[in-house]
Amino acid sequence: MAIDSSGWGLTLTLLIFSCVLAGRQTEAGVSDSRGKTRILGMRLEKCDTLAETTERGVIQVTEGANAVFRFYGLHLSPDSWKLIGFTELYSSDKEDDSFGAIILPLNRTCSELTKDIVVSPSMEVSNENTSGAISLKIKQLRKSEVVKVFGLCVLDKEEKEPTWYLLDDIDGRLRVVEEKKSLLPIWLQVIIISFLLVLSGMFSGLNLGLMALDPMELRIVQSCGTEKEKKYARKIEPIRRKGNYLLCSLLLGNVLVNTTLTILLDDLTKSGFGAVVASTVGIVIFGEIVPQALCSRHGLAVGANTILVTKLFMLLTFPLSWPISKILDCVLGQEIGTVYNREKLVEMLKVTEPYNDLVKEELNMIQGALELRTKTVEDVMTPIGNCFMIHSDAVLDFNTMSEIMESGYTRIPVYEDERSNIVDILFVKDLAFVDPDDCTTLKTITKFYNHPVHFVFHDTKLDSMLEEFKKGKSHLAIVQKVNNEGEGDPFYEVVGLVTLEDVIEEIIKSEILDESDLYMDNRTRKKVAPNKNKRDFSAFKHESESKVKVSPQLLLAAHRFLATEVSLFSPSQISDKVLLRILRHPDVIQDIKFNENERRSSHHYVYQRGKPVDYFVLILQGRVEVEAGNENMKFETGPFSFYGVMALSSPTLEFRSPSHISGLNRTASLSGADRPESLSISGSNTQLNNSIPLQQYTPDFNVRALTDLQFVKVTRSQYQNGLMASRLDSTPQSPESGHSLARLGQTSPLAMDNATITDLGVDSTPTENGPDETTLLLLNEQNSPHTTNNSQLQNSV
Repeated sequence: MAIDSSGWGLTLTLLIFSCVLAGRQTEAGVSDSRGKTRILGMRLEKCDTLAETTERGVIQVTEGANAVFRFYGLHLSPDSWKLIGFTELYSSDKEDDSFGAIILPLNRTCSELTKDIVVSPSMEVSNENTSGAISLKIKQLRKSEVVKVFGLCVLDKEEKEPTWYLLDDIDGRLRVVEEKKSLLPIWLQVIIISFLLVLSGMFSGLNLGLMALDPMELRIVQSCGTEKEKKYARKIEPIRRKGNYLLCSLLLGNVLVNTTLTILLDDLTKSGFGAVVASTVGIVIFGEIVPQALCSRHGLAVGANTILVTKLFMLLTFPLSWPISKILDCVLGQEIGTVYNREKLVEMLKVTEPYNDLVKEELNMIQGALELRTKTVEDVMTPIGNCFMIHSDAVLDFNTMSEIMESGYTRIPVYEDERSNIVDILFVKDLAFVDPDDCTTLKTITKFYNHPVHFVFHDTKLDSMLEEFKKGKSHLAIVQKVNNEGEGDPFYEVVGLVTLEDVIEEIIKSEILDESDLYMDNRTRKKVAPNKNKRDFSAFKHESESKVKVSPQLLLAAHRFLATEVSLFSPSQISDKVLLRILRHPDVIQDIKFNENERRSSHHYVYQRGKPVDYFVLILQGRVEVEAGNENMKFETGPFSFYGVMALSSPTLEFRSPSHISGLNRTASLSGADRPESLSISGSNTQLNNSIPLQQYTPDFNVRALTDLQFVKVTRSQYQNGLMASRLDSTPQSPESGHSLARLGQTSPLAMDNATITDLGVDSTPTENGPDETTLLLLNEQNSPHTTNNSQLQNSV
């Protein structure tokens, strides 16, 4: 038992001894570790110059910097700075050292500490004694050195001889780079930057100002500008002719200046972002906006005053800008300048109207002249329906010539059949030797002068029309066009008239009015103000003159026809002289103006079926349509057809004559049994009669005008007065008959309407071996004054 107890006791004793020994060894180890100072690494805390950590994790500072580094380790104390040193690893004249991370051999001792880094003799240790801050002074690099890399060295005092060991880790390296110095002094950089901003603005402004002045505009300014503008233009024009060379020089100079400005700003601000912002703001405000706003308004003056600087830069940039300009010349061609067509020129005048010195009338003339080639005669012509024309069959009597004079036109178209068939042109001056009393036909005048009729197409341009008028052939042209509508062959259709005045009015954009114009514009038909001084030509007209004029030849033909073909007007009934007086009565010869748009108007009817009449009609000129019989048979007749003979042979005459009483009561029937001539539908002696009523004659046929008419209209009272005059002229005079005539003149109700037949008492004995009396009267009447006699029937017949 004792043996067993002693064995367990020994074991327990050995275990306790071992634990105590282990504890003492541990305390000795801890005590030993707490007493030894170790440096594990460093970190840059602050620097008075530019400092950073490279991409490879190496601390980088600038030469001449004062930096504060924090060192990390164990058991650090204020004297731990003595254990810190730096050695030079390598240096380079280029920054090609992989940002200071070149791999070096491990466990390398520091053979020599560098003096380029001075360690301050104190360390600010933290509470845990694990870190401390030390100030380092980085000296300047040598001139040939750009980069120098230093390694952190730690002193080991436990060695027999104190040895510096290199802490060969990236965290223990310090990279020192050369300080980036300014290219120029700051004051000089500011001056140069300001000067470059001025140059940038000048190039930008000249680029806008000079290039906006094209060669055409400079030529215009040299011709019509002010003296100062002419001087400026003469200076600029030689270099402006070399447009591409000037453009390349200005652009190259502008780009060069802006690039240099950015580089200087980057060097001045030491910041790329700051340089970009500063250069952008400066170039936009002082290099673009301000100069372009100035040169856009005063480019001529700025370009002329800076011409020497422009030439200098053209010379400096010649090696590069001249070849480029030649390439542009070959590719783009020669610069012509801004050329305006008619539309652009007119629009430019309109837009600049508030700023130019042109009055409205001048602007209208310029616009009208420029638009002359774009308009056709159809735009300015007078439509054919509004033209004043004369029929070729018209007689130049007083009424016709008065109508011509009142129209106010000097050239009048003459037409045949219809208004679109214009055959001649009548000049008013052609009527200078025409006597209205001669009743000359219009054809006689137009054939004598034979003025050419000028026709033009409706799409003829106004400038071509003006050239035609300037040739002097005519100042009036007939406008026609090809009508190919409907079936049949195309034909020329007259649509209007155009005159020289119309073209001139279109040029001046205003209406030309004279004292005889009735309308301000032939297209709008706006009438002018009434002319108080309008001439009245009726003062030259005889009161007893016929309203419708016919030629003496036509009057003689009518006289002969009535005397030979119509029994009621034969010399046995009415003497030649009295018949002539009847035909010359103002109301006997009448006319009807035919209106194409109102063919069935009552105005066109000479006779109407069932309407009583008391007159006889002989057609002199024109054509009529006759509708007769129960079948309403229609046929046309022309000149020298007569109607209404029965209207004159009414048995109501109260006058009695011893020798011619039976002649007053002659009657005729529709068959014409008691008159020598027979009824004829066609020919010059056609007549339609009906049975005679007791008091009035009512025709059973219609006679309607188809064209303009001239006809003889003899009423029953006129005819009966003619019978009385013929009876009295052939009856010998006696005192009793004189008293009877006097009483008849006081009581006879058979008087002609508003007129008298004179010279009834003149001897009517025909002359022998010469022309008859009627022919002599017709030939000599116009040259002899109107005579009067003492006939007692002058006022009553």
